[in-house]
Amino acid sequence: MKKNTLGIFGLLIVIFAVTALLNDKFISAYNMQNLIKWSSLYAVMSIGVAFVIITGGIDLSIGSVVGLVAVVLAYMMKVKGINPAAAIITTICMSGLIGLVHGLLITKAKIQPFVVTLCGLLIYRSLGRWLTDNQSLGPVPLEGDKGYVNLELINQLDFIFSGKIAIGSFNLPTPFLFLLVIGITAALFLNRTIWGRYLFALGNNEDGARYSGINTDNMKIIAYVICSLMAGIAGLLFAFELDSVQPAQTGEFYELYAIAAAVLGGCSLRGGEGSILGVIIAAAVIRLIYNSINMLGISTHLEFGILGIVILLGVIADEFLKSYTAKRAAARQQD
Repeated sequence: MKKNTLGIFGLLIVIFAVTALLNDKFISAYNMQNLIKWSSLYAVMSIGVAFVIITGGIDLSIGSVVGLVAVVLAYMMKVKGINPAAAIITTICMSGLIGLVHGLLITKAKIQPFVVTLCGLLIYRSLGRWLTDNQSLGPVPLEGDKGYVNLELINQLDFIFSGKIAIGSFNLPTPFLFLLVIGITAALFLNRTIWGRYLFALGNNEDGARYSGINTDNMKIIAYVICSLMAGIAGLLFAFELDSVQPAQTGEFYELYAIAAAVLGGCSLRGGEGSILGVIIAAAVIRLIYNSINMLGISTHLEFGILGIVILLGVIADEFLKSYTAKRAAARQQD
């Protein structure tokens, strides 16, 4: 485990222990199930943005992609009566296409990632509101809805995306299984494949990577496609989890949480560094902070402030540790 990952894991343990000591209801099975569920949902989209940040890029459209996928899925199933499996495949393909467009605009049109994805943030949010006339939709069709679909299939999909698996007296949320599969796959891709090494090389030195024969444009495109696909999967999970999909609010500010989790988890905004495990732990820390605020009776008006302070302190500590480690390494070389 890397030092920065170990540090964020230590922060997770400290917050967990303090909250458990101050409120014994914190470690109840119900609260732990909710904490695991929401941490998994946030971690899935955070893994996606980690790929982009590792290349030295950024994606500000993640939250809007999550919202658009949730809205389109609910619209296709409830309003148009489209088969749920077809609706899910369509929305996943849509999210992948969004990432492809981002990658092409950045690599071929030479537009800055910040500009491309900021425009995406505005466009996708507007599309979701226009499609539904800014009306909330229930994510799951019910009997009597237009285009009523097979209820048994709906129940199966609802269990897959937002169900619980009984393990003794504990119910493990199914989103955790999505995170487990995605996390392992992402870690293997980054650390055990040639494409993963290419992504790190691209983030460390783009010109050097290009001169060494790496097709840097293709690698950037791959990173943005993966990022949008992860946002799309997160959008599906949120859609089945929420009681209603609200075009103006579903996914709002999620890009900030995802980027914060990636940076807090060890991804350098300069590129070339990142750890999937660190990102997952950081996403859990962010959700744990929210949960602890509620459990300890702290005013919800302070949520963003407390989260901002914790992230800032974490990044400062990480930068200090990197600087200290670099100085020690330089001192050893001089000796």
